[in-house]
Amino acid sequence: MSVATTTSPAVGSFCVSRSRRRLSPMRMAVRSNVVSVAPILTKLQKECATPLPVLRQVADAMTADMRAGLEADGASDLKMILSYVDSLPSGNEKGLFYALDLGGTNFRVLRVQLGGKEERVVATEFEQVSIPQELMFGTSEELFDFIASGLANFAQKEGGKFHLPHGREREIGFTFSFPVKQTSVDSGILIKWTKGFAVSGTAGRDVVACLNEAMKRRGLDMRVSALVNDTVGTLAGARYWDNDVMVAVILGTGTNACYVERIDAIPKLQGPKSSSRRTIVNTEWGAFSTGIPLTEFDREMDAASINPGEQIFEKTISGMYLGEIARRVLLKMAEESALFGKFVPEKLSTPFALCTPDLCAMQQDNSDDLQSVGSILCNVLGAESSSSARKIVVEVCDTIVKRGGRLAGAGIVGILQKMEEDSKGLIFGKRTVVAMDGGLYEHYPQYRRYLQEAVTEILGLEISKNIVIEHSKDGSGIGAALLAATNSKYDHDY
Repeated sequence: MSVATTTSPAVGSFCVSRSRRRLSPMRMAVRSNVVSVAPILTKLQKECATPLPVLRQVADAMTADMRAGLEADGASDLKMILSYVDSLPSGNEKGLFYALDLGGTNFRVLRVQLGGKEERVVATEFEQVSIPQELMFGTSEELFDFIASGLANFAQKEGGKFHLPHGREREIGFTFSFPVKQTSVDSGILIKWTKGFAVSGTAGRDVVACLNEAMKRRGLDMRVSALVNDTVGTLAGARYWDNDVMVAVILGTGTNACYVERIDAIPKLQGPKSSSRRTIVNTEWGAFSTGIPLTEFDREMDAASINPGEQIFEKTISGMYLGEIARRVLLKMAEESALFGKFVPEKLSTPFALCTPDLCAMQQDNSDDLQSVGSILCNVLGAESSSSARKIVVEVCDTIVKRGGRLAGAGIVGILQKMEEDSKGLIFGKRTVVAMDGGLYEHYPQYRRYLQEAVTEILGLEISKNIVIEHSKDGSGIGAALLAATNSKYDHDY
């Protein structure tokens, strides 16, 4: 789910592309310079504005939707999925554990040797394996056999500081980033494949059973002891190092959040209750939509998406969409106000031609004439730009990113607020950590600053001093291995 920043094109490069659409003579006559862009920019800034009353409204709506989602499935935009992770890492864990992360066209395998309170993480190793295109459209057995084979090859290289006690079966935490209805800490039914996968014979089946069966066919002495999504893994990995971690948020290509919830605050949870009285709830907050300030560009992008009307929060705050919103704004400015001169660059009409890393790189340009901005516009969009046009482009980027960061901050406050309402003083009255993961948060300083400012603005200086928002040390990989340890069938304090 991460968005990594890209290197800016060389300063001083110039545009040679002639792939542009000429404005009609009548439209050119009334728009001879970029000054006429001002009304579009002013309207954008007004519609994207997130003053304190709007932030509070969003935070309150997030809290209310969380409560509704905990009451009953389908009662809210937020699914509020139960993870069945009732035991979090304590630091006492010892032994060798594995993690498998399947969430796209690659899968990642990792092993970690845990040494308890004194030694913590003794050693880690990981490998990444590309999944052949044909297996993304093959059968369930073919895909999971390939994954099990990669796991077996990785396990064979075990040695050095990695030691599995005699007679023990290897245990693995499985991060599976596709829609799943979790039924226990180590089982979950696949709802559907996404991200370009169309594997037959898996929908409606337990994905853990599919993997366990494939490992058995391969003769691999390993079993899945925890099934997690990447957000839950991030929380577990951060909690291993810091007992005050209560929330985890991923802000990358997509976005999600999870948090530690009291069992008695989940009316829809039926059956035996966990003795720990706590569990992690996966909010799936990308589907949130109440009170979000939207523009014509958001609505057009949503209508053209593969899931119109869905994932509205994700479409305003996550890395996949920020660049596309900016592209749509710049296209209108180019067509109606000659932002890039007499011609509309053809690439500017291509959906998702402008990416969030491009926005980030342009916002880091502090030169007087914004040469790096000019280079990026030229190389990415084929656009020739004046110094004044570049300043407007940066304003557009900042407007969209500011809204995204501040809305994400309001969402975080909504989660913290819900927890505080149920446990007076246990959140706002002490140090509480929100673990962040994802390239958008990690690599985009302006976005990160806007998020943190929004949290402070809503909560006030006194309360926000207790809220620590920090980048997760290990991400979801080691977190999945740690959850395998906490849910081990063995005594993990050997």
